[in-house]
Amino acid sequence: MRALILMAALALAACDPVALTDKALRRTAETVVAPVVADYVPGPQAQAATLCVVENASDAEIQALARDVAVEAGSLTVQTILGIGARPETLACLSRAGLPPLGL
Repeated sequence: MRALILMAALALAACDPVALTDKALRRTAETVVAPVVADYVPGPQAQAATLCVVENASDAEIQALARDVAVEAGSLTVQTILGIGARPETLACLSRAGLPPLGL
């Protein structure tokens, strides 16, 4: 029992707080990006497109998107999402998923 508690404590100590914060911000950004992407990509494909956008957003963009949680996306947020969606890396991700570019 002691060994199990010690192993659990060591595992928790190994958690990287920066990585955990980044993951939480990215998940929050996904909730902002998803409804906007859903206007351009139908149904279940919107989730794959959302992941492509979030994966290719900069840290600053993720923070800005996450700040818009629980409010309707404004024109600047939509512009940011479509800008990320137009990047070559995001277009390649969308293509690999069999999805069209956003905004078309």
